[in-house]
Amino acid sequence: MNKIKIKRGDTVTIISGDDKGKTGEVISVLPKKNMVIVKDCKIAKKAIKPTEENKKGGFIGKEMPIHISNVKKS
Repeated sequence: MNKIKIKRGDTVTIISGDDKGKTGEVISVLPKKNMVIVKDCKIAKKAIKPTEENKKGGFIGKEMPIHISNVKKS
């Protein structure tokens, strides 16, 4: 198991993938999967059902995990 040198709150730059060149803050680290979640990067649309708070339902944007090898500290 490799030691992860990126922590929550660090600013990272994405070095490969669809969001290449974007920078953002690390929201969370998933050490068992070697992945991080970066704010406003790799957004996926998620469908939500109508509820009491959200009468309409619809789609929301959700950050998805990015492998640690695809980000670097900046």
